[in-house]
Amino acid sequence: MTEHQRPESSVRAGFARDDWNARYAAKELLWSAEPNRLFASEVEGVVPGRALDLACGEGRNAVWLAERGWRVTAVDFSDVALGKAAELAASRGVGVDWVSADVLDYEPEPGAYELVAVLYLQLPRGELAHAVRTSQAAVAPGGTLFVLGHDTTNLTEGHGGPRDAAVLFTPEDVVAMLGDDFLVERSEKVRRLVPVEDGEATAIDALVRARRLR
Repeated sequence: MTEHQRPESSVRAGFARDDWNARYAAKELLWSAEPNRLFASEVEGVVPGRALDLACGEGRNAVWLAERGWRVTAVDFSDVALGKAAELAASRGVGVDWVSADVLDYEPEPGAYELVAVLYLQLPRGELAHAVRTSQAAVAPGGTLFVLGHDTTNLTEGHGGPRDAAVLFTPEDVVAMLGDDFLVERSEKVRRLVPVEDGEATAIDALVRARRLR
C-alpha cells in the first residue's frame, strides 16, 4: 500500500480508505459484477491492447476488458476491493495486474496504454486535475482516454451519487484539463436509469472520450 504524501489523498468522494474498505467488506459486491454499460458500449469495438483502469474498485470493468483480450493493469487504494476483484477475475478465468496504490500517488508507465479508463473517480477539482494529467501521460499515441463520473447537475437534477458538489464535475471541466495533443471525440452529459424502490430514477453522468494524437 502506498504511503500518502498528502493526508487528503486517502479520501475519495468523501470517504477515507478505511471507510471504503468497510463499505466493500459489508456486501458480497458493492457494485454489479457486470461492466458499466456505457463504458462497455464505448469500448466494445476497440482493438484490444494494453489498458489501465484507475480507481478500479471491485474490478468489474477490468475483468470485462481482460475477457476481451485486453492486457489490463487495474489500480485502487482499497485492498478489500482488490481482493474481491482478484476473486472475480479468477472466477472468470482471466488475469489482471492488480495494483494497490492511491491514484494520486501512482505513476503509470508513460505512453504505454491503448486505453486508460477513469470511472467515477470523484475528487476535489485540483486532485481530479492531477489524476487526469497522470491518465493522459499513460495513453499511447493513438490511444483513448475515457473519463466517466457523476455530473455536477446530478446533485440537483439527478439521483444518487455524492452529495458534495466539490467532488462532482462536468464534461467541460475534464476537457479543460486535457492537453493539446488530445482530440475530444465525445464530451457530453448522459442520463441513465437506475432502479429504486418504487421504480426507476435518472442519474446524470459526465462523459469524455479523447484520443491522443501524438
